[in-house]
Amino acid sequence: MPSQTVADYLLSRLRQWGVENVFGFPGDGINGILAAFGRADDRPRFVQARHEEMAAFEAVGYAKFTGRVGVCMATSGPGAIHLLNGLYDAKLDHVPV
Repeated sequence: MPSQTVADYLLSRLRQWGVENVFGFPGDGINGILAAFGRADDRPRFVQARHEEMAAFEAVGYAKFTGRVGVCMATSGPGAIHLLNGLYDAKLDHVPV
């Protein structure tokens, strides 16, 4: 049996917290996490956005309308910076993202 990766542990922790959806935009820096979604039978479900900023706003909208924690992810560098508008919107509205 292969050993557990950090990405596998991350997804198991998200499942423990009751996270059902992760909104994100794929990139080289998060390929390990994307592979872990396949090993985890897509639990939580990965919802691919067309842009990092949309991933953040999707997570914010999900949190606002469901009351659950919204989770977004992007690759490092410019991808992470593109999450900021959505994360700031969540902060201003006191939404858990």
